[in-house]
Amino acid sequence: MTASTMMSNASVRFSRRPLDSARVMAILRRPSYRLPTCPPMELRLYGCSGGAMRLELAGRTLLVMAWLALICCASADAADPPRRIASFNVCADQLVIALADPDQIVALSPNARDPSMSVLTEEALQYPLLGRLAESVVPLQPDLVLVGPWDRPLTQRMLRDLGFRMVSVDIVSDVAVGFAQIREIAKLLGHPERGEALIAKIEAARRRLAAAPRPKSSSALLIGNSGYTVGPDSLAGALLREAGLVPPTGAPAGYGGYVPLEKLIMLRPDFLAMASAIETPDGQGALYLTHPALRALYPADKRIVLPSRFTLCAGPSLIPAFDYLADVLARLAKQQ
Repeated sequence: MTASTMMSNASVRFSRRPLDSARVMAILRRPSYRLPTCPPMELRLYGCSGGAMRLELAGRTLLVMAWLALICCASADAADPPRRIASFNVCADQLVIALADPDQIVALSPNARDPSMSVLTEEALQYPLLGRLAESVVPLQPDLVLVGPWDRPLTQRMLRDLGFRMVSVDIVSDVAVGFAQIREIAKLLGHPERGEALIAKIEAARRRLAAAPRPKSSSALLIGNSGYTVGPDSLAGALLREAGLVPPTGAPAGYGGYVPLEKLIMLRPDFLAMASAIETPDGQGALYLTHPALRALYPADKRIVLPSRFTLCAGPSLIPAFDYLADVLARLAKQQ
């Protein structure tokens, strides 16, 4: 489900309806929201009308409920640009940083400053980071929460039940789909022109990659721990195709699969592509990548390091990804 499908009726006003005590208790009594071993507590909340609600709470929900009085009367218009955006996903983080006004952003995901996952870690330093539970979101009173399709489903469910406006930022495995996602999110945030500007910058980097010198050899296999290879139906595969590097005949199709060491030697791709250079195995899975047979066939000049920060998201990261691959191709061409 894309942002457009989740916002298919954007012209309809979105209102967070006031929470009465019966509805709150119905939500909180669901088994997945309670910790039965916690002793019950009593909390006195004062709603927007000033009337008191007396609720028995499981210990885990105390922080959430303490802030419900602050949000129970809030409302937003889905047709208007959001003014308080919270991102729960590292791909959404980068899109929000690139496309939104700084004062529209109230918080980013816990991974926003991780350089192994994001290319905008410096820019993320100016924003608070969310925790991993709903309790960290509620006090911020966001009028839009961006999430990934598999980001903490219980937290997503609780936020939806509490009336928050949620939009999923899907995983992208193709550059064209990435462009469509940029346009959707830019429109959602109220800045469609910034989406077009970002796409223009990505296209410029794409042209630089297309103009880069190419090595004579053209096959590459994306390989990871224990011999798992990422298939062509992935963003990493799409990036290699943009660089003119394709899997060898007989490699796993689709999203990929495991390749035994013996089969890899028989496939004999020109290059191995991996997320990081592994010289010393740090686990059982890494023993595959440091096997003497692979070391002999694929020394450093036959290995392409494609960092994960370029292969997780198809937004602003495409610009440094294309430029990085252009440098890699120039190096490989010079070696040959």
